[in-house]
Amino acid sequence: MQLPYSEELNIEYLGRLFDNTSECYKFFWFKAIVSNIKKDKLEIPYKDLVDEMIADAWYMVTEYRLNLGPKDTLEAIVNLIKEKDPLIKASEEKSKIIKLLRETDDKEIKSKKRTLTYNVPYRIQAPFLKDMKGKDWNLGEGKLVDRINQERRLMYYFTELQGLQTKILIDKDWAKYIIRNQEIINGWLEYNMILYLQKRNPSVPGIADKLYPPQERKLEKIKKYWKLILTIEPVHEIYGNNVLTENDISIDHFVPWSYVAHDEMWNLNPTTKSINSSKSNNLPDWDTYFSRLATQEFNTYEMIWKYDKVHDAFEKCAKEYVNSDSVRYRMYRKGLEKTEFRNGLESIILPVYQSAKNCGFVNWVYEVS
Repeated sequence: MQLPYSEELNIEYLGRLFDNTSECYKFFWFKAIVSNIKKDKLEIPYKDLVDEMIADAWYMVTEYRLNLGPKDTLEAIVNLIKEKDPLIKASEEKSKIIKLLRETDDKEIKSKKRTLTYNVPYRIQAPFLKDMKGKDWNLGEGKLVDRINQERRLMYYFTELQGLQTKILIDKDWAKYIIRNQEIINGWLEYNMILYLQKRNPSVPGIADKLYPPQERKLEKIKKYWKLILTIEPVHEIYGNNVLTENDISIDHFVPWSYVAHDEMWNLNPTTKSINSSKSNNLPDWDTYFSRLATQEFNTYEMIWKYDKVHDAFEKCAKEYVNSDSVRYRMYRKGLEKTEFRNGLESIILPVYQSAKNCGFVNWVYEVS
């Protein structure tokens, strides 16, 4: 992606900001800087930037189980916080995570936060510091700050080093450029983050949908489809064998949405609200539940071709929730026998299931109370 030209600033150096990126820190540091500039903050303490970095990484690590790097300190901090306070939700609001980080007295968390500032505030500007090579960077933090502050036309400079209280001072021309071109710069940042995360998570689908907190998913058409089926014959949900009612039906992603990042019909099944909440982002045990899922899905498949009103409702859903002609042919064409249908469903869902399992999604079995 090309960044907008500027007569006053060296945009070529900005465009090289993420060259040779082996860890994720640069992305989150720059993202936090842009976020603060948009709020007209040009003097920003390390601690505010680090808290925002952790909050932005929170969902990627806890909700989406993304790998941020081979020995990534940011990922390690998120996991440490989650371990120390398991009641914090994976989908917690960003403002609440930042508040927790600002108020914590935990020495280990504070120490880990400080380690995030040892390199990235300085190294990220390496493209602008073309005269600094190799050992020039090994000066120690204080001398490095003094050395960088002597340069001209950088994005930002530093106040006197005071640990997490150290501030970066944003150059006003760079702030104006970023505000003026913020949509393009955000797109450029996201593009580079996606490329990096795809490299680190080669088997994970929907990376582009996993840069931000999860959004509310609109499954009303699917729910209406299942409510119609309930009016024709009873439906037993697959986890607790409960008979579903119109007032207690919830649409579950068999392989969690936080992994697949889509609402394809082959991965959706009805259950009760409480069971769906209990299942959360876990993986249902394959040996226990896949056969039940296949049977339930085949029963509804037969109804599609038996009842015109079910067929019509399916077609309305399929326009939005069946996005592959291959899947539609394998699973929903007329005349399939149960074994053929089951094999088709298994061939689609099992590779996704196994990949999610490899990414650390936890095996789950519903405990009947």
